[in-house]
Amino acid sequence: MRRREFITFLGVATAAWPLVARAQQPGPMRRIGVLLNRSASDLEGQARLAAFQHGLEQLGWNDGQNVRIDVRWGEDKFEREHRYAAELIALSPDVVLASGTLSLSELQRLSRTVPIVFAAVSDPVGAGVVESLAHPGGNATGFMLFEYSMSGKWLELLRQMAPHLTRVGVLGMANVPTVPAAFASIQATGQSLGIEVRLFTLHSAGDVERAVTVFAAPNVGLIVETSASGSIHRDMIIGLAAKHKLPAIYVYSFDALEGGLIAYGPDPVEPFHRAAGYVDRILKGEKAADLPVQAPTKYDLVINLKTAKALGLTVPAPLLAQAERVIE
Repeated sequence: MRRREFITFLGVATAAWPLVARAQQPGPMRRIGVLLNRSASDLEGQARLAAFQHGLEQLGWNDGQNVRIDVRWGEDKFEREHRYAAELIALSPDVVLASGTLSLSELQRLSRTVPIVFAAVSDPVGAGVVESLAHPGGNATGFMLFEYSMSGKWLELLRQMAPHLTRVGVLGMANVPTVPAAFASIQATGQSLGIEVRLFTLHSAGDVERAVTVFAAPNVGLIVETSASGSIHRDMIIGLAAKHKLPAIYVYSFDALEGGLIAYGPDPVEPFHRAAGYVDRILKGEKAADLPVQAPTKYDLVINLKTAKALGLTVPAPLLAQAERVIE
């Protein structure tokens, strides 16, 4: 997807957000830290940051006027996340926005008092960062990525798209603690559909290439589990799927926009816009412990017809009718 097309896509999305700008907040300059598990050049990461900043502006918080926003790009790499989390906590922020489980974990390891609003975290209770979804109880709250129960839907959709599949490989990055639980849901669905499912736990780009190359065969497909690392390797995974003629389903719409066959999952940008509301409430005196963790309310289906044609697949009409967006 070309940068201009992406920016246009993002512009349409942000235009849909309600314009509820409020008066600027009085008082001293406040400080917000932001730790994103993407690289600074990643378009999805840029979109998430822009959504968060846009949400703050709608609520009257303007960077450099009544708030200072310090941004760090951790790239979902432990060393960088650890270093930048320490840098942000050292700045004594009023609140920190954390993207992803690793970012959140590193921030909480350093401080259990600085309020943290998170987004793109799959299992905050299982990860031990909140006591419960309704009553977080600590210094963190925010927005879940998805619920495990929907993981089997990826296999169902992939089977509809490619009815000939008999085996499906699940690509899951090793640093994502939620992969086993999601895989269990996929595996249960596979048993009901008569499809053999295999998990590939990946540590690096080399692991990605080896796994896909070894597993590639007729009647084989892929499920690309969600993670920041997986998104960093997006181009490689999409390229390998195309090279080996493998139908693959992804989580984020960005993947389908970039050439992936099909994507099904929550909007990856919208929670960052909503996170601005929680940051606003914390800056006004509310506690993270009292703000419930919120789950996605809507999942979008995106289909890339160009990729389907290249794979020799005909998209079923009922599946097309369900799609939020179709890429010609």
